[in-house]
Amino acid sequence: MLDKALLDGELSLALRVADAADAVSLAGFNSRSFSVMRKADKSEVTEIDRATETAITDILRAVRPEHSVYGEEHGIVGPADAKFQWVIDPIDGTSNFVRGVPVWASLIALVYDNVPVLGVVSAPAMGMRWWAHVASDAFFNGAQLRVSEIAELRNASLSITVNKYWHDLDPDGMLENLQRSVSRVRGYGDFWQHMLVAQGAIDIAIDSIGLAPYDIAALVPIVQQAGGQCSDRLGETNWRANSLVTSNSLLHATTLAHLPK
Repeated sequence: MLDKALLDGELSLALRVADAADAVSLAGFNSRSFSVMRKADKSEVTEIDRATETAITDILRAVRPEHSVYGEEHGIVGPADAKFQWVIDPIDGTSNFVRGVPVWASLIALVYDNVPVLGVVSAPAMGMRWWAHVASDAFFNGAQLRVSEIAELRNASLSITVNKYWHDLDPDGMLENLQRSVSRVRGYGDFWQHMLVAQGAIDIAIDSIGLAPYDIAALVPIVQQAGGQCSDRLGETNWRANSLVTSNSLLHATTLAHLPK
């Protein structure tokens, strides 16, 4: 296990990096003067996404040259055999960013030996920031986080993002049945639904299929250190999977049993 003092130091760096990212992304968001392009996968990207990732990468490469950086926009930068890799999504929720919806964030993770050991999620337009590392607790704006204690599906609050890939897997309507089985259903989407699980504000979050590692890595330590559980739709703890289910742990097995495979 990594030393707490080491991880405290890396967290301080990650929070500094988040401040730099916020300065670029929030100014761009408020200006509303950016252009929007389409990547090869048809997803939206702006020059603010790229400038934010550059701001993050420049600091990390200057301060931790022995580490590598894996970002959504620029790929892997730094030594290919680095034991530590920073995994970055400069703006998670670009579609919201483009439309003027404030639900977007920079996701900053540190991965060691293929395990996410530190995560920072910074949502400056909402004035919200979450962070954790594996040798400490999880925090939201400085207050310690803890997941809920709801133990029955019928009392649970669920956030779900259903896309075409889920529909293709679900000819029998299992997801619809799950939504009828809980107390409340919303679609908060992206990083936010998983951070709400960590806060105990909701109990289960199910993301769309088609995620990438940089969509997931920073979320995992925060949810886990708050007492929650993360897995893909098949139940594997895998930050490189293409799906993500988070819960308060008590409801995880039941939730997975309701998901199409």
